[in-house]
Amino acid sequence: MYKHPEEVLKKIWGYPAFRPLQTEIIQSLLSDSDILALLPTGGGKSLCYQVPAMCRDGLCLVISPLLALMKDQVDALKAKKIKAYAVNSTMSHRAIDIALDNCVNDDVKFLYVSPERLSTPMFKERFRQMKVNCIAIDEAHCISQWGYDFRPSYLNIAEIRELQPAVPFIALTATATKKVRDDIVEKLQLVKPKIFCASFTRTNLSLAVRKTEDKLQKITDVFRAVPGTGIVYVRSRNRARDISVFLNRKGYSAEYYHAGLSADNRARRQEAWIKNEVRIMVATNAFGMGIDKSDVRTVVHYDLPENLESYYQEAGRAGRDGKKSYAVILLHPGDVELLEKAFETAHPPVDLIRRVYQGLANYYKIAAGSGAFNTFDFDFEHFCNTYKLAPAETFHALKKLAEEGFIDLSEGVFQPARAMFQAGKDLLYDFQVKNARFDPFIKLMLRLYGAELFNNLININPQKMARMLNLHSREIEKMLQNLHNSSILMYEKAHDKPQITFLTPRYDARELPLNLRQMKERKELKKQQLQWMVKYATQDQQCRALFMNAYFDENSKPCGKCDICLAAKNTMYSIEKHGEIKGKIYSELAQKPCTMKELSQIFEDFEKEAFTSVIRELLDAGELFINTEGRIDVK
Repeated sequence: MYKHPEEVLKKIWGYPAFRPLQTEIIQSLLSDSDILALLPTGGGKSLCYQVPAMCRDGLCLVISPLLALMKDQVDALKAKKIKAYAVNSTMSHRAIDIALDNCVNDDVKFLYVSPERLSTPMFKERFRQMKVNCIAIDEAHCISQWGYDFRPSYLNIAEIRELQPAVPFIALTATATKKVRDDIVEKLQLVKPKIFCASFTRTNLSLAVRKTEDKLQKITDVFRAVPGTGIVYVRSRNRARDISVFLNRKGYSAEYYHAGLSADNRARRQEAWIKNEVRIMVATNAFGMGIDKSDVRTVVHYDLPENLESYYQEAGRAGRDGKKSYAVILLHPGDVELLEKAFETAHPPVDLIRRVYQGLANYYKIAAGSGAFNTFDFDFEHFCNTYKLAPAETFHALKKLAEEGFIDLSEGVFQPARAMFQAGKDLLYDFQVKNARFDPFIKLMLRLYGAELFNNLININPQKMARMLNLHSREIEKMLQNLHNSSILMYEKAHDKPQITFLTPRYDARELPLNLRQMKERKELKKQQLQWMVKYATQDQQCRALFMNAYFDENSKPCGKCDICLAAKNTMYSIEKHGEIKGKIYSELAQKPCTMKELSQIFEDFEKEAFTSVIRELLDAGELFINTEGRIDVK
């Protein structure tokens, strides 16, 4: 075990030094202080709990609402030979049982869980027995009623303090107003917390809004002017595909990305973009979270975002390497009206919410009073077709059910096939002797994956085993399933489908206890956030960065590089140049009347256009006149 944070940083993560605020946050956590840390996207939030956890005995519990991000973090830690587990709704009851057991009895350093998991009896019982050195709450704004992504299950987090009251909390987020920060401290019951708030100003990032009737043309203008990789964010999956096709036709290397693609497809496209084999990724907001790519030069928003919090995070994916980068919103005259219509769709009537809930209960044949924490693969299109529901309204009804704490709705996250021998070595050998046809397969598994198969559920590759045994993958699948049914092996198939988890026993839809007052308040809050977003995009007087920072309760100075600051500079330049040219003209004419040609010769080539403009203005104003000889003179 390492003792010093700098040693951990260099030897495990390979970084020479910490970023601003990381050192202070880590030292405070090592002194057992509760912490609230606001660091911008790409500011290295995860290292603030990962490094101190590696400096101490015990494990770090990480609470995160994002399954894909949990998986990425665990995979990254395992690649560094650090023991880490994620427990989420995609796992079987037995798999969760094994993972939590290992966290009690083994040298596991990190356990990632969704907030919904905290209230289960199984988790609470094991948590009491774990040696925990800190608890990290990622995306901590989700706990606040005033945050833009409220998750009611986050309110359960404070309850686990009672089980291990001495363990320090560190709450992390990239975006939070003063009101949200205060709410986080209260709801998490942070004790005399140390609050670290990095500046929201990104000195290398130029913010701009481009008003245009032709967004596609403007996209090509942006990427023609700015070299390097970029992201174009859109709201629609179809639009992501269409813009990608358009850019490729125009000679720009582009791909598209959204949650409806298969896991393999998403991974392949993401990898190609990270390696700069593809220049532009056109994507919905499912793309970008947790991606470690520092050299993104441009982020373009084709559609107006819903709020400044989301926009700040997405725009902040540009220029993480500190080099000059650009974040551009494309604004069409009809965009505000479209956003307002989308807002109304996002808040469906209560009757529809109840109808969708009843549809889910029927779809999965869940009896009243049962189904709590049951997870199901979810075919959204088939569900809508079955109950003749409009997709857009149904999606938002599901989101409301999630906000109210009745379900958890997760996008498709690829989970590889996993296996673990339940039979001990002697029993397994006896099975091989009695079932010769399984013997080559079991030996191959042991050769490929070793003794770890007896201790943990580990990722396996059925396709690779099929190739090595010269069998069809269906035969391997059948053998795995037979071994599972015989209790020789625990086997979980690979999957990447979206999933729904019922977080409460099933209610009668007519009596579903929706918090109508809270829903009304949330709608009003979302409307206010939308209005701030619209004001940011449509105003043309205040520096963009100054406007953004004021929203997040930070005082700052004009950035000098957004579109509004640059326009102001150009105006001042024009005024100063106008006065200088006018002075030169009067100085020359004070000596004698001149022709236009004679006057123009006292100016450099780049000043000629401004000179002509000033002369016309002075003649029109009657300050100068043309005499009978055709020369310009002072009146």
